[in-house]
Amino acid sequence: MIEVESSPERVMLVGVQTQKYSDEHFASLMKELSSLTETAGGEPVKIMTQKLTRLDTRTAVGSGKLEEIKAQVEVEEIDLVIFFNELTPSMNRHIEEGLEVRVIDRVQLILDIFALRANSREGKLQVELAQYEFLLPRMHGQGKYLSRLGGGIGTRGPGETKLETDRRYIRSLINNIKKELEDLDSHRERTRIRRQSGREFNLGLVGYTNAGKSTLLSQLTETETYIQDQLFATLDPLTRKLTINGQTAFTLTDTVGFIEELPTQLIQAFKSTLEEMRYVDLMIHVVDASSPERDRHEQTVLSLLKDLNMEHIPLLTIYNKSDKIENGNFEPTLFPNVLISAYEPDDLERLKQKIWEVSLENSEKFTVEIQPEESELLALYRQKTLIESIDFNEERQFYILTGYRRRLVEDNRNAGGN
Repeated sequence: MIEVESSPERVMLVGVQTQKYSDEHFASLMKELSSLTETAGGEPVKIMTQKLTRLDTRTAVGSGKLEEIKAQVEVEEIDLVIFFNELTPSMNRHIEEGLEVRVIDRVQLILDIFALRANSREGKLQVELAQYEFLLPRMHGQGKYLSRLGGGIGTRGPGETKLETDRRYIRSLINNIKKELEDLDSHRERTRIRRQSGREFNLGLVGYTNAGKSTLLSQLTETETYIQDQLFATLDPLTRKLTINGQTAFTLTDTVGFIEELPTQLIQAFKSTLEEMRYVDLMIHVVDASSPERDRHEQTVLSLLKDLNMEHIPLLTIYNKSDKIENGNFEPTLFPNVLISAYEPDDLERLKQKIWEVSLENSEKFTVEIQPEESELLALYRQKTLIESIDFNEERQFYILTGYRRRLVEDNRNAGGN
């Protein structure tokens, strides 16, 4: 039997530029919407924009513009219309009735990508929970609206039959998912406690989506991770061992990328993923140095870290993709920092040394005496702390070990200043 490869959905992107956005900012966000659409497997073939003081309460764009969009939908043979602006249930319904084609908004698009990318049981549950909670208010008296959920972008995750059941059943599913997530959260907390009690230095990668975090994790730890030049390539938290200067006292955790105007539903849905960052000793902020939107991406990440009460954690900024900077001129705005390309071995070594230096600056120095028969204790210190020197006192017959160890989590949290 010959398999026929299906062509990607033909997608029209629609955005309303309100007074909230400058021309440059709005153009950047629409370009990002196009990248999100490609990540979801769609083909953006047409972009329609409208300037309004605020969204039209019925059609978002206004009746005249909606007719213009409908004409282009027919001409371009559009399968799906994606709105940049978040649509209310009634807006979504009225627009679909007017255009006679499937319509989703940016929130549903991102949820769909999350459903596509999530691999772990927890990640899949978080996506399903967010999708159910998003769709629940859109289910009342909307049989026609729900009947479109048979396939394509915006339909991954909960199946059609589930979504056509009554609201009470959907609420019970939400409660069941929350219960299972609580159980998984307890398991992760036990794992986190074990890692903290082991005194390893916990490093966390954060940054705007597609800044190169997964590439860095793979290159630094010499492990295989999913790497694609796509938005939200990583959703589930990945933790790997990291060796610097021959010492293995580091763990490095990658998490989902941040994005401007991250929908509230997604912040809540992936709170547990971002919770992993609360307990790191050093935050490594990865920035795409070649992006024309670099400053805005930096501020988006810093603002979200503040919202998550993580701004007190020591921060090292990695300006990545130095090989893609067009004119070669670069001025950093965040400190401390290091400019690298994740694919240059020499740059990676410089980065490791910078991580080492900043880790020492944010650690506590210690000196301990170890008896010769305590070989296991000596090995444990070598594994879990950063050893500066090991001397043997001939007169008293014991080892004198000096080095650096991570500060306690309580110290890190208190550093935030209440």
